[in-house]
Amino acid sequence: MRTLHHIGIPTDRVIEGMAYLEEAGVHVSDPDQSPNRIEWLRFEDQSGMPEMLKTMPHIAYRVDDLAAELKDAEMLLDPFTPMEGVTVAFVIEEGAPIEFLQIEESNS
Repeated sequence: MRTLHHIGIPTDRVIEGMAYLEEAGVHVSDPDQSPNRIEWLRFEDQSGMPEMLKTMPHIAYRVDDLAAELKDAEMLLDPFTPMEGVTVAFVIEEGAPIEFLQIEESNS
């Protein structure tokens, strides 16, 4: 089952409280601090993330079974672990980037 987690929007703005994810070369805001569940993303020039993520908003869903969601999916970014207990992958659906997050219960 998919549950809306956040909407990610690329930006050039510096937003207070952004965390830096060095491995991705991106500064991100916390969607838990947004009443609209917005995650702002400010990419560094050297970021190796896919161009689609750098230029288009994405929808992120929390899922119970990441492997099931990825079966037969058009992959944009293979699964990775941005923080302990959280596995993330990006796919393309309807021409748009979609993020799936599988979060271990202890991190909910």
